This record gives sequence, C-alpha cells and structure tokens, in this order.
Amino acid sequence: MKNKLFLTGLCLFVSISAMAWGQIGHRVVGKVAENYLTPEARKSIQAILGNESLAVASTFMDEVKSDDAYDHTHAWHYTTIPNGETYATCEKSDKGEVVKAIEDMKVIIKDPFAKLEEKKVALRFLVHLVGDIHQPLHVGNGTDKGGNDFNIKWFYSNSNLHRIWDSQLIEHKEYSYTELVEVIDFTTGDQIKVWQSSTTADWADEAAIIRETIYPDKGLEKIGYEYAYEHWGLLQEQLLKSGVRLAGVLNTLFQ
Repeated sequence: MKNKLFLTGLCLFVSISAMAWGQIGHRVVGKVAENYLTPEARKSIQAILGNESLAVASTFMDEVKSDDAYDHTHAWHYTTIPNGETYATCEKSDKGEVVKAIEDMKVIIKDPFAKLEEKKVALRFLVHLVGDIHQPLHVGNGTDKGGNDFNIKWFYSNSNLHRIWDSQLIEHKEYSYTELVEVIDFTTGDQIKVWQSSTTADWADEAAIIRETIYPDKGLEKIGYEYAYEHWGLLQEQLLKSGVRLAGVLNTLFQ
C-alpha cells in the first residue's frame, strides 16, 4: 500500500513538474508583477484575492491538476507553433491552449456578472498562464511535446529539456523567489513600454523564435555548467518580461 501511494505521488509530481515553470519561477513572475501595479489595480486585486499575493496565486493552476473538476484546463498551459509558422497561421487545439485561455480569463475578470469566486480562479489562472507562455517550451514545435521527449542528462541525472527549463536551471542557482526577483528586476521605461505594448499572440510568436535557440547541439549526452551559463541571461529576461507584461495586463483590466 505504501509503495502504491508513493508511486501515485511520484506520477503526480512528474505530471505537474512537466507542465510549467517550477514554483520558484511562477512566484518570481507574480512578485515582479506586483512591483509594477498601479494603485487602482492593487486595490482591485486585493478585493478579489484578499491577502493572497500574486506570488502565492501563481501556483494554484498546478496545484489543482489533481482535481478532476479542472481536467479541462490541462491543455491550457501550452500551445503549438511548428517551425516556420506563427500563432495566426497554425492549427489550434480544440481542447484549448494558452493564448485563448489568457484571453478567456481576462473576459471573466472583467465580467460584472461573474461571481467573486469565478473571478478569483480566473485571476489565479491568468497569473499562471502569463508565466507559462514565457517559458519557451510551452510553445512547442509539435514534435517532442514541448521538449518533454527531448531526453538529456542534467549534469549526471536523467532529465529532459522541458524539465530543465521549468525548474532545474533556476534551482541550480539556489535562489529563493524573492532573492531572484532582486537579481532580475531592473527595467527602463522604454523596456516597459515595448514589453507591455505587445499582444498575447505576439508573446507566443516570440517564445517560438526563442525556443529554437535553446535546444542543445545534437549528439550531446548531458548538459550542465556551460549550458546554464549560456542561457541564464535569457531565462532571467523571460521571467522579468513575463512579470512586467502581467502587470500591464492587470493595470489595463483594473484601470
């Protein structure tokens, strides 16, 4: 019985860890966003979430993956843009995908007839999904399940490219999420303006372009220090960009 419970927990962990930035990454996005909120947005968010911060809210969508009531949301974490295509030209999943899910959450949050609990769930989902779309492998190429089937050793442990970008690159630095925010949260007015002026579909297209730059060279059996050094700047920028853009979305929703 103990072995059964262990295996069930292990499967759940693998499923969750393969679906998004790890908890540290998502909390970084939420915390960065809080640093760019307008007073109006901050007040409206508190009316919905109470004392729950955006950093805490950011992991809710992964936490409910074991709840059957949320099974329909599993496909919302990602989208697929094959090489050479854009979000506008590619085929969309009939089960939903991350760009549509982000737009749908905005509608619920703005709906004057939506119940408070519906708005709370939608806001938690929105925080998570804006983080997801900035993890480049959440915009898959359609050939390897967003890097989940790209098996490679991380240092000396069996892993895959998706897991490495979700969590292992971040955990390698051994920062808490608040420490990592202090490391990355430096922006200019021009950066904020440019980042917040783009659309959700633009974010997906951007991720698809970045995605093709992060695959290791063919034939490598493992990656480690060199790969982490070469890609750490890009990862930091994606987290920062995600938080700034999330704040832009929330400021617009609650203006």
